[in-house]
Amino acid sequence: MCGIVGYIGKANAPSALIRGLRRLEYRGYDSAGLAVLDGGRIEVAKAAGKVSSLQDRTRELWDQDFFNRITTGIAHTRWATHGPPTEVNAHPHLDQSGDIALVHNGIIENYRNLRSRLEAKGHHFHSETDTEVLAHLIGDCDKGDLFQAVCDALHQVEGTFGIAVLSSREPGKIIAARRGSPIVIGVGDGESIISSDASAILAHTQRVIYLDDNDIALVTIDGVDIRDLNNVPVTREVAELTMSESAAEKGGFEHFMLKEIHEQSEALSNAIRGRLDLEAGSSVLAGMGTSPRDLAELTRVVLIGCGTSLHAGLVGEYAFEDLADIHAEVQQAAEFRYRNPIIGNCDLVIAISQSGETADTLAAVREAKQKGAFVMSLCNVVGSTIARETGRGVYLHAGPEISVASTKAFTCQVAVLLMMALRLARGRRLSREDGLALAKDISAIPQLVQKVIQQEAHIAELAKDYTKNDHAFFIGRGPMYPVALEGALKLKEISYIHAEGYHAAELKHGPIALLEKGTPVIALACDIPGKDKTIGNVEECRARGARILGIVTEGDQEAADCMDDYIMVPRCHPLVATIPAVVALQLFSYHVARLRGCEIDQPRNLAKSVTVE
Repeated sequence: MCGIVGYIGKANAPSALIRGLRRLEYRGYDSAGLAVLDGGRIEVAKAAGKVSSLQDRTRELWDQDFFNRITTGIAHTRWATHGPPTEVNAHPHLDQSGDIALVHNGIIENYRNLRSRLEAKGHHFHSETDTEVLAHLIGDCDKGDLFQAVCDALHQVEGTFGIAVLSSREPGKIIAARRGSPIVIGVGDGESIISSDASAILAHTQRVIYLDDNDIALVTIDGVDIRDLNNVPVTREVAELTMSESAAEKGGFEHFMLKEIHEQSEALSNAIRGRLDLEAGSSVLAGMGTSPRDLAELTRVVLIGCGTSLHAGLVGEYAFEDLADIHAEVQQAAEFRYRNPIIGNCDLVIAISQSGETADTLAAVREAKQKGAFVMSLCNVVGSTIARETGRGVYLHAGPEISVASTKAFTCQVAVLLMMALRLARGRRLSREDGLALAKDISAIPQLVQKVIQQEAHIAELAKDYTKNDHAFFIGRGPMYPVALEGALKLKEISYIHAEGYHAAELKHGPIALLEKGTPVIALACDIPGKDKTIGNVEECRARGARILGIVTEGDQEAADCMDDYIMVPRCHPLVATIPAVVALQLFSYHVARLRGCEIDQPRNLAKSVTVE
């Protein structure tokens, strides 16, 4: 997702905007720009490439006196959608008169029609973007009231947007609005900050307001006035951010991803703390908002998500069926509303999203609510749109995740899903003794993960032999199959090695044709039901010259002897074992990518939160 920052305060807005953009660099982008108000005109600086290039450009254009007197501006980091990553396509974009500047996240789906209509009225466009069309449309609607002009323009827009707008004719204000793309406004002391992510606000204030869809806000140095697109006042609560500014720093690690891998023991402790009942062998998840009777009446669990969250849902599918004896299925969120799913009021739909802003998952949530399902969410970001729209669910408490490649959010998602499945199971058929055994293993997850992290030097040494391959396969069975999918995703995301995850039984149904001497096969051969058959698949791969890296259970030397290389994970419940196993693959992928010299925290073409379909 692209990044938005807006600032209106006492002085030196350019520096505040640059600082905010740096906080959003983890989201991925290919160009950056800012626009500031200087007396009666708008000044713009843009650069293809990194925020550092934009900072250099501003220093070329403006002296320190300029920086010190500027109090209002908007800024943006862009991933190219409409048009390549050039300076002319970078945001902010101006209207026809040059008096209005706009930054925009999202996609204006009807921009071609709007552009044609504006061109017929004499408008001339300089970029290939949909955003410039929206800037011109606002200018065309402006009859002396910028707020009303934005309202009128957005009534004509089809698609998604998170925007910040300023006008040289109305200094002292920024207009912000959202539909499907997050906007949060920080309320400081004599300053206001607008952003697409709260991390850009932390340097200024902990007090924030989250806009809902179709909210439009008039932001001034003194505060925020929020209305709907019909200019009717609405009330939004002021929330307190719980994260600290230091949490968004690398803390001495080479990359955010490595820092977040190492943070997993603490993150998992936070996700689990206070949520296990070791007396009843169950879990306590108040955010679910369900009574034992509610749970007993459920007939199906549907888990929806995209990417890494989808893989977490697949582990959850095994947990709900194996533990609670209830039908569970995972659906790709992007397909959910388009395939007209059969959903009823006895179905529990669980939306899984790290950011809580994933566009496809949000659309699926709305479809499930429309069909009368019991809907809840698993999110990491407090106050996110999905969390607010479901109204019930469980926060992960994993802390801010900066690296694009998700690590601690995934393991916390799985841990919370295991606790949800445990609670549902204890209300149905799981005995207290079995529930207690699982609860104890869940409570030990932070220590299990730490044992894997302590093997980092060994894993880094193994990685040296896997850096020159162009292809890799990950295989697993049962709950280790989703781990194979997630391991393959991590390797391809950050090392750019073509990696595929397969159920081990699928090898002989086609993929084995691609094996040749030296092809890496990473086998999830932990001691779970089906391990022996996975070992048989390993032997088939070795017979064709593949190099096998095994993830095996501590003490299982028989399995280890079948591998060319191996990483051992602690012995625990088969469902719990998915978490230390995936941590081993995270470290493996990280060190392969590091040795290949890849941009680990900001992989090419990827964004942290996908807020357009």
